[in-house]
Amino acid sequence: MAHRILDFSQNPLRLRTRLKQLVVQPENEPPQTIPLEDIAVLIVSHPQVSFSQAVLEGIAENGAVLIACNRKSLPIGMFVPLAGHHQPSRRISLQISTSTPLIKRAWQQIVRAKIVAQSKLLDSLFGFDKGLLRLSQRVRSGDPDNVEAMAARRYWSQLFAGFDFKRKPEGDDDINIRLNFGYGVLRGIVARAICASGFHPAIGLHHHNQYNAYCLADDLMEPFRPLVDRVVRSQFLETGHVGGLTPELKSELIEPLLGRFLLNGELRTLFEVVTNMAASLVQFFSKERKELLIPDSFESISEEKPF
Repeated sequence: MAHRILDFSQNPLRLRTRLKQLVVQPENEPPQTIPLEDIAVLIVSHPQVSFSQAVLEGIAENGAVLIACNRKSLPIGMFVPLAGHHQPSRRISLQISTSTPLIKRAWQQIVRAKIVAQSKLLDSLFGFDKGLLRLSQRVRSGDPDNVEAMAARRYWSQLFAGFDFKRKPEGDDDINIRLNFGYGVLRGIVARAICASGFHPAIGLHHHNQYNAYCLADDLMEPFRPLVDRVVRSQFLETGHVGGLTPELKSELIEPLLGRFLLNGELRTLFEVVTNMAASLVQFFSKERKELLIPDSFESISEEKPF
């Protein structure tokens, strides 16, 4: 399965396709080529990166995602394949017609997995988890008690203690900017997996916003957010406020998303993990399985650097 993340943010480039290859043409340098079938996510943030319609066609046909970023390197748009599954109409009908109790049980599993992942991160960093593991057991169907928010308050206050930090999705401070970049790439990976499963990324379990085309991606990515959180905390312990997202910092944020994760006793790429998770949601809605397929461990073993 394609698993390369390409980040074009540093220099002016021209992108084109030739013989099922993406041709990367920097100014005054020899071109480089990457097989289109190897690309999972393509990130573009430099204002002088140009590409043809054939590039969009090529990445869509090979199931990749293009993420457009603003001048702050924050994701602001996403291009995902339309035809990701051979039965999209049937799958979307299942998605729309699924009963509320079943949707609530799916969300319960996701919230529990997210809090457990947060618990493990705190425990690995500080030797204690602020009671998050116990809190995860209090999550009921649909999380009516909003245990997710209770856990978040404990989690963020401990993870960035001493940094005067408050988590804001639209925050423009250095910590939130780095979190938002990492989450944006993660969101693209999950949206790609959802499309491959035949579900529509706009039809969420918990997230519902008429202006959000990726509600389901925002739902399914929840347990994986601590992958990004760990890197951002490490960056601030090492370098503090350096101002803005440098290519080096972005590479560090992407690196854990290229690692391997333990799923059913086997090491899998994140792309494989989220694809299996999305497929398991289809089976869960079809009443073919009782549990979503979520990794046993969220410890990433890094194996590859981004382009």
